[in-house]
Parts: sequence; C-alpha cells; structure tokens
Amino acid sequence: MQRPHPLIVEVTRGTLVESRHACLAVIADSSGNIIESWGETAREIYPRSAIKPLQAVPLITTGAADALNVSTAETALACASHLGEPMHRDAVAAWLARIGLGADDLECGVHAPRDTDAAAAVIRDGTALDRVFNNCSGKHSGFLSTALHLGEPTAGYTDADHPVQQRLNALLSNLGGTDLSATARGIDGCGIPVIGMPLAALARAMARLADPATLDGQQTGAAERIVAAMTTHPELVRGTHGFDTAVMRAGRGRFATKTGAEGVHIAIIPERKLGIALKVEDGASRASGMALCGLLDHLGLLDDQARAELKDLRQVPIPNAAGKIVGGLRMADGWAD
Repeated sequence: MQRPHPLIVEVTRGTLVESRHACLAVIADSSGNIIESWGETAREIYPRSAIKPLQAVPLITTGAADALNVSTAETALACASHLGEPMHRDAVAAWLARIGLGADDLECGVHAPRDTDAAAAVIRDGTALDRVFNNCSGKHSGFLSTALHLGEPTAGYTDADHPVQQRLNALLSNLGGTDLSATARGIDGCGIPVIGMPLAALARAMARLADPATLDGQQTGAAERIVAAMTTHPELVRGTHGFDTAVMRAGRGRFATKTGAEGVHIAIIPERKLGIALKVEDGASRASGMALCGLLDHLGLLDDQARAELKDLRQVPIPNAAGKIVGGLRMADGWAD
C-alpha cells in the first residue's frame, strides 16, 4: 500500500499533542518493488550516515578487508556512527596503527565523545582529543584501508574526485537502481561528499543488502559480512546507550539498523529480503527511532520479548527536570491504515 500522507509521530504533554513530526517512509523488496510507503517517497534526500553499511561494501569487495586483516569488529566500526567511548577509540586507533597510519591521516575532524559518560571522563582526565574521537572515524578508517590496499593516495580521500568517493557514487546508483549522477551534492559533517538520493532508492539499496543473491560477485559476500558484523557488534555501530545498539540486540540478528543525521534511518531485514528507509521531514532524530520501531513492529519483527526490551523506545517518556514523566512520544493513531 502506497499512502500519499506521511506517518506522524506525536509529542504529548499532559492532555495535549504539543508537536507533530511528519515522516516519509518506504519498505522495499530486493526486486525494487515498493511494498508499503508513506508520503512522497520519490523526494530526494541526503541519506547521511544511514548509508554507512553501503559505504563499507568496497572495503570488502576490493579485497582490502582480507589483505589488511580487517576483523568483524572493525567491519562494524566501518558502518558506525559511534559515540566515542573508549572501546570505539581504542579499536579505531589499533586498526590505523596496524596498517601504518594514525589519527592525523583521518580527514573527519575532531569532536568530543557523544556518550555523556565518555565525555565526562575526557573532561575529568584532561584527555587530548584527536580525530579518532570523531563518530565517523571507523568509516574513514575503512576508506583509508581501501585506498592503501589499491595503491591510491591516502591524502585527499574525502575529495569528490578521489577513487574512494567515485566507487561509492557508482555503488549507490547501482544498488539503488537510480542514476544519481545529476542529483544534489553537498558535504557531510565528517567532510565527505554527500549525494542526493530518492528515499525509495535508499530503501531498495538496503533491500539488496538484505538479499545478497541479487548482488554481483564479491558484493554477495560483502553484504553478508556487513550485516553479520553489525548484528554481532551493535555496541560498536553506535554505543552502550545507543538506539541502534538496543534495537539490534532486541532483534537478535533478525535485522540491522543504522541512524543518520537529520532524521534519516534505515533497516536491513535479511529474513524478509526487505529494506526500510525513512526521513523525518523536520530532521528530528527523536522521531526517527520511534518511527523505525513502529515499522519493524508493523512487519511482525518484534516479538513480545523485543517489545518489552524496547518499551521506552516504542513509547518514549518525556520527564521534567525533577524526573516526573510529563509527556511522551508516540505514533499517531491510524498511521498503518
């Protein structure tokens, strides 16, 4: 069913719906068919970090992962928007050291950990920040590994005309089933080019990762390894207290999920050979997780145990400064009709 209206996430306070977030969403199969949709799914969006599972594919298909002994955990980090906890920083630093590079070779910039406990520890201990702290440092380590293995320059790998980025452009067009050569262009938060992509194409690309039989040659094994890495190490994909970590743990290998900036989220569902892509129109990440949980439940992918584990992500409570619950987030009634 293709619905012309977006699905709505409501924000309540007391007896009033105080705010509403409109979400565009697509569920597609690996043949490219749209199974269900909400809103204008042909609209071009920037997929942001939700696209990282696709960006990790060349790390494997080029032979770089095997040649450089990239582990399953490191493959998960290549798909990560990590929160800068020590487990993330230490693993990225060790990966770079093993291939003869370091934090200064990363072109992703520096920011403090986004995990509150890790950020507090950095302040308390006076730890100097470097580029390994960036939440995209794992993805960039994958880019560097690919360039190094292929004998390409490691400097400038974030430039739009660098082979690392050109390979990704071709891959996105191929797996999404849409020519992206003339779509919008911008620069992502971590410095790489970001490419406009119809939401439906993003869902189709994720569905193809969910069904490796539809892929060519080494892409088949790459898709399997990427999904296995994400579901085996969800804490590396996000962090101890991250949404994707909690949802993938509750799913127990049934699906992989990945958040992106500005309210983008995806899911890869191998058992159903489906992909989900959604975009919150106002960019609110607080709504994207709720919408994704709703879609996973709508598809019958959350059993009673998973629903219990995700209770506070499926109906998010809003506390005041004193800790009293004064409202919450919820899916609007009738969104699946």
